[in-house]
Amino acid sequence: MKKSLLIVAASVSVCFTALNASAQTAQDTTKKTTTTTTTTTTTPAVNATQDLSVLLASSSDFSMAAGAVKAAGLETALQAAGPYTIFAPNNAAFSKIPQGKLDSLMKDPAKLTSVLKGHVVVGHYTKAEIIKALTAGKGKATVTTIDGQTLTLSVSPNKTLQITNAAGNSAEVSLYDLMATNGVINGINGVLLPK
Repeated sequence: MKKSLLIVAASVSVCFTALNASAQTAQDTTKKTTTTTTTTTTTPAVNATQDLSVLLASSSDFSMAAGAVKAAGLETALQAAGPYTIFAPNNAAFSKIPQGKLDSLMKDPAKLTSVLKGHVVVGHYTKAEIIKALTAGKGKATVTTIDGQTLTLSVSPNKTLQITNAAGNSAEVSLYDLMATNGVINGINGVLLPK
């Protein structure tokens, strides 16, 4: 039993270390090629000075998510004390949604609010805290969104962290630990749409 827990913990740690090295390489490339990128969008902030709403809006990688938050009127909610963790879809994630469906979603604040709340978790989940939760759960963990939905965290076949909602839609974490004063943003490569 202890041996299998150690194997799971070691596997999860190796997966996330490899993913982090890959993400850092991508971030270093962004720093070298983009002169308008701020430090908070490319590396985790050690001394967070912005709330989640401002941090999301200041990141060029999450401009579509920030626009959706604004269209849904959720900016004030993301400025609350928290702590919250946002599994924020990056711009590429939003571009995977067919244009007509995306346009319809952006014009329906109630539906958009429901979709976005399904990405915001009550609690503070950094990469290290997620690894602890996965280790304790023998490779799986569940977290609760601000509207009571359950998200399941697990290691994907690609050895990355996978987030799955109740509808069975999944995304993988592509960026960890953008720290805000009231929580943390982890970027994901898909939008977790409900049924």
